[in-house]
Amino acid sequence: MGRTEYYYDPAAPAPNSLVPASNLLIVNESGQILLIKRSDTGQWAIPGGKQEFGESAAECAIREAEEESGVKAEITAFLGVYSNPNHIVAYTDGETRQQYEAAYIGRPVAGTPTINDEADDVRWVHPDDFSSYDIHPSMLEQLGHYLAGDYPHLG
Repeated sequence: MGRTEYYYDPAAPAPNSLVPASNLLIVNESGQILLIKRSDTGQWAIPGGKQEFGESAAECAIREAEEESGVKAEITAFLGVYSNPNHIVAYTDGETRQQYEAAYIGRPVAGTPTINDEADDVRWVHPDDFSSYDIHPSMLEQLGHYLAGDYPHLG
């Protein structure tokens, strides 16, 4: 399923759903951050996705990170809540979602970065190299809060 992201775009369609999702910003011992290249948008992102019934937001972050990256991680801190009504994601099935993400910080405990049907590429990236990657502004916001030590973000 394809998706189009609208970020502070007056032409964005009105949302018709609000779905809880979680991200896990995984930092290795070298200070590199795990990024995935989303197969649906081509942009680089922190691993994450929608919460399923029967799991907590934290469990969702851990599961999604492993599914999308091949890296199992444990949570070490809470980064924040990101619920920007000006970030709209329209899916080809007709769902138009307003952003709502619980974001966590973690460290890797097992696994190797591995591509899959959701990620065309997965790699550890040093923050100094972020400008070389097409990273969505909403992800840059989360990365920026982490790097500045400005968390938890409550927005």
